[in-house]
This record gives sequence, structure tokens and C-alpha cells, in this order.
Amino acid sequence: MNKRLNNSSAKSLGNIIIISAPSGAGKTAICNAVVKSSRNVVYSVSYTTRCPRKDETNGGEYFFIDRTEFQKMIEEGKFAEWAKVHGNYYGTSKVFLGKMLKMKKNILMDVDIQGGMSIKKQYPGACMIFVMPPDLKTLKERLVSRNKDHKKIIKMRLGNAVEEVKSVQKYEYLVINDKLDKAVIAVKTIIKSLKYKIQKNKKYFNDFF
Repeated sequence: MNKRLNNSSAKSLGNIIIISAPSGAGKTAICNAVVKSSRNVVYSVSYTTRCPRKDETNGGEYFFIDRTEFQKMIEEGKFAEWAKVHGNYYGTSKVFLGKMLKMKKNILMDVDIQGGMSIKKQYPGACMIFVMPPDLKTLKERLVSRNKDHKKIIKMRLGNAVEEVKSVQKYEYLVINDKLDKAVIAVKTIIKSLKYKIQKNKKYFNDFF
């Protein structure tokens, strides 16, 4: 007897959602808001060698480790992806991704473009979202107003932003972060729509025939 197809069956399928953006575009604030207001979305906490900021805690925003420990994890093949960004190293744990996928969770990943491309190669079904500010002027204002970086760092980040935006064509979705609440709704809508993708529901067609 054939099983009946229904949308509730597809709800249990998890996804990897990659979110990339120029520094200061607001992707971290978007990720935090999406995870906080969603039942089945978990945040992928990366490892990094950079020093924590005043409002950051180990295991919260990142797992903060030194370069020696990071290098050891690379050699042991523990990262699904890793990259050097703005002079510091960042990496995503293979164990964490595997565990969350088995639990059928939607994993939200805040990674740079290089990391996003690496994850996409290993997990072809990953959803890729690029977040941008309305314009470069707004991006500069945000970087300055958050008062977290030296002027030289801000200048470097703005220069990098121009190059990073050129990679937007490699992503599947674009979200303009003009207003945070609207950007959060846009990302949540994209995540909800993924359960209806044909590629995510192939096994249900096998049950139909």
C-alpha cells in the first residue's frame, strides 16, 4: 500500500543555510534573531583564533582557541571548512554539522564567502543567502557606529566589501538589510520554503509509485 504524501512529512528534513555578507552588513544580528524566533533552527558556532570582543563569550558567538590548537584541528581533519579572514582563522566543526543533520535541524551558518563555497562543495544541497546593506555609505556608518574596530580595520573592511559583493552571483538568494526586522522575515521565509524543494522530497515520490 502506498504511503500518502503530505507536507508534514517534509517538515522533518533539515538543511544547511549559509549566510555570508560584508563585515557590518548585519548578518550576525539577523542570524541571532532568526534562531531566537525559530523552533527548528540552530546556530553553527565556529571556532576562531581572534580575541573575543567585550560582549562575546566562549561557546556563545564563537569557540575562541589559539592558533596552535586551531592548526591541530586542521591536521586532524576536524573542520568542514576553515579560512583565514582579516588575519584570523575561522572554522566549522564536522562533528557539529553531522550531529545536527542527523537530528534533522536547520543549521544556520554565518561564514565568509570562501567558507560558504567550501561548505557548498561538501553539502551541495546547502542553501546560500547573501546579505547586503542598502549601500556602501550605510555600511561605513554601521562599521563606525558599532565602535568595535580601529579606523585602519574599518578601511580594510570597506575595501574587502567591494570585492565580496562581486561574489553575490554565486549565491541563490539576496537579502537587503535595510531594516533588521524585514531582513529577518526574509531569511525565515527562505528557510521555510526549503521544505518544498523537489530535491528535498525525492524519497517521498518513491513511496508514491
